[in-house]
Amino acid sequence: MTTLQDKARLFRSLHRPGRPLALANAWDVPSARLVEAAGAPAVATTSAGVAWSVGVADGDHIGRDAALAAAERIAAAVDVPVTADIESGFGATPDDVARTVRDVVAAGAVGVNIEDVHPADPSAQRPAEQQAERISAARRAADDAGGALYVNARADAFLRSVGEPGDRLPDTLERAAAYIAAGADGVFVPGVTDPDTVGALVRSIDAPLNILAGPGAPDVATLAALGVARVSLGSAVTGAAYAVVRRSARELFDTGTYTSIDDHLSYGELNALMLERPATPPNA
Repeated sequence: MTTLQDKARLFRSLHRPGRPLALANAWDVPSARLVEAAGAPAVATTSAGVAWSVGVADGDHIGRDAALAAAERIAAAVDVPVTADIESGFGATPDDVARTVRDVVAAGAVGVNIEDVHPADPSAQRPAEQQAERISAARRAADDAGGALYVNARADAFLRSVGEPGDRLPDTLERAAAYIAAGADGVFVPGVTDPDTVGALVRSIDAPLNILAGPGAPDVATLAALGVARVSLGSAVTGAAYAVVRRSARELFDTGTYTSIDDHLSYGELNALMLERPATPPNA
């Protein structure tokens, strides 16, 4: 029987610079099972997708319990390791982050993303020292829980366009060093895909680098050649799924036709996917 520790070790081993872990982020059990069935070695949740699916906005609007319930359902529904996006940790203090991490381990996930966005200003970041304290609390909680959790620390200067453009790379590198010293296993820098900057990040960050990719970004092979260790699609898959809803609804109401849903999964295919096994919490 595969234990949570086995999955944690496997997930950690998948972060190899030059041979990146590719993650098509999921937000519910069907999307997670489809990702797994496509051959994914691991499943990552998208905080935005999870939040939207329960009717709230991304950005610390969903509660801890709802986010972790989604992670638990997904972890129970797939055989591969699961990593959970916990936004900024669901709480104002490092102790709150520690509680969230303990709950993540209990939910059956083996990794977390923790972002450094400022809770009062989505265009700013928490002070680096404050964020390092939160990451340190996450690390201690994970170690105490015996989950060998992979802590992926997100640095948002590029994504949020914080400060002057020329300051973003040095700021990110300083933060990355502080987060790694605090116990982060990897560093996630969304909002940057140009090869020169990605290469500079890889050369200067002493941990596996995670890049957010999508249309217009270099392909996985190019990012691999730069030394990237993890490539995520983030909320883009959820957005693409909801775009089908919008297109099909507009077509139905505007023209009375149905071509927008020509390429779809059948009822039988999806139902069979759900019949494989019930999504109950794992006993690991």
